[in-house]
Amino acid sequence: MTGAVPVDLGVGRRSRPLGPQTVDIAAPRETVFDVVARPYPGRTPRAMRGRLHVLERGSDLVLAEHFTPLAGGRLHAATVETVRFTRPERIDFRLVRGPVPHVTESFVLEESGAGTLLVYEGELGTDLWRLGQRWGDAVAARWEAAVAASLASVGAEAERRAAPLSGRPTRSAAYGPRRGGARSVAPWCSVSSSARSSRGWPSASSPPRPTCRRCSAPTVWCMALLRPCSRPG
Repeated sequence: MTGAVPVDLGVGRRSRPLGPQTVDIAAPRETVFDVVARPYPGRTPRAMRGRLHVLERGSDLVLAEHFTPLAGGRLHAATVETVRFTRPERIDFRLVRGPVPHVTESFVLEESGAGTLLVYEGELGTDLWRLGQRWGDAVAARWEAAVAASLASVGAEAERRAAPLSGRPTRSAAYGPRRGGARSVAPWCSVSSSARSSRGWPSASSPPRPTCRRCSAPTVWCMALLRPCSRPG
């Protein structure tokens, strides 16, 4: 599954979908696009140098090698893909070399209210009929898991960048870790004054209206998507 010996026989080709996966991000579309595209056109960030190597750069198209850790980091799956940028609405990937002969992917950015709806879809193809189809299913499971992790990272970073502009806490700040498929709520009123100040949030003494009657915090934050304030009345 590392892609070191790619197989493209051109016979018995079968295709299967990748995704769709969708994430609603509380950030402008341009900001989300910049987060997705950031590692490619310019200098690769140091934190990503072990996962990405850009081979060729153009104005709206790059050729990049991606590395995904396998077996607890003992192995790495290597893929070479073209990445095409159509600002600000989509980014398209096409596999050149990898563990399967054919993959195309798209990240489509749609404006949704004050935020962005990021939609991932793709197609994966294998050769050799049913034998290749089983291999494709195994590759697709890891491929989609890697995409899901990437989407979560993009959403968190885009909302972090957008938070100083909106004056609101990011969605990742309003929610705790996933527990059984749901997220636990960390109400705004439970954050200390010093923490609110360091994050650039309004102080409890002068919150925007409407406000929570229990803690004087902005109601929309304290309720955290209609979850009531946890401070005793």
